[in-house]
Amino acid sequence: MKKRFSTYLGAFAAGAALLTVTACGGGAEATPDASKATTITVEHASGTTENVPVAPEKVFTFDLGVLDTMDALGVEPAGVPEAAYPKSLEKYSADSYAKIGSLKEPDFEAVSAGAPDLIIISGRTAGAYEELSKIAPTIDLSIDEAKPMESFAEQAGTLGKIFNKESDVEEKLAALNVTIGDTKAKAKDAGKGLIVLTSGGEVTAYGAGSRFGIIHDVLGVTPAADVKNKGTHGEAVSFEYIKDINPDILYVINRDTAIGSEAAAADPTLDNELVKATSAAKNNKVIALDPASWYLVGYGLNNVQAMADAVAGSLA
Repeated sequence: MKKRFSTYLGAFAAGAALLTVTACGGGAEATPDASKATTITVEHASGTTENVPVAPEKVFTFDLGVLDTMDALGVEPAGVPEAAYPKSLEKYSADSYAKIGSLKEPDFEAVSAGAPDLIIISGRTAGAYEELSKIAPTIDLSIDEAKPMESFAEQAGTLGKIFNKESDVEEKLAALNVTIGDTKAKAKDAGKGLIVLTSGGEVTAYGAGSRFGIIHDVLGVTPAADVKNKGTHGEAVSFEYIKDINPDILYVINRDTAIGSEAAAADPTLDNELVKATSAAKNNKVIALDPASWYLVGYGLNNVQAMADAVAGSLA
């Protein structure tokens, strides 16, 4: 019997309803007696994978959001990518976890030598799906940017089914649902917000429907501008643009810090006279979001809760 673990969000622009967890599993099809199943079939972004093991002993993941969810569920990976891990995941930089390539480029020799039971990839490594599938069952748990929260809940549900942690997933999504409701209520009277990413001295703005659009679309912060987003990329803007938009809250993500760039120490947005002229700066509402959390990790059970908490705190 096919089951789905879904999250429904009402119309974002209309301030629609919150995450609602259903009693289903996401993207996974199991035998009728799922409690005794040793494998399941998983539909995912790159196709369908049969014989995905339940409670696999050796899991390799290239996605930090998935790793974050595994961490939230108390599931240990065997192999992880080389990456600039945030504090919440820094233990995975240890040599005790096999390093299987980068966030974008798998080390096929290392993966093959590690003989994993399951490989989990996402958008950054989706191009390697066919090759990795020759080594072990591989699933692509990329988040659908068109419906990120529903996609995230389905992803979490799939992982819950694979690791026999479905009740834990439901509990954490329910807690997240409460935070979302509280944050949306605070956002109604908090003014307008603008999201910017800084990188190498350049500034890019992101709006509703973008990779960081959870701030507007889910948590209810009113956009300060109609930002044009192109895929995962935002709109290149100037400091003059920020001054003219004059946001009440300015959310800043420093990409240089996230990727460990030498330029990370200097954030051009936080120390700029034009930005200092905004209402956000005058009212101490220039919010430096955790760069690794927002830029590298993204949609994981612990991390989305942390992201929601950060936005809720900015509205206090």
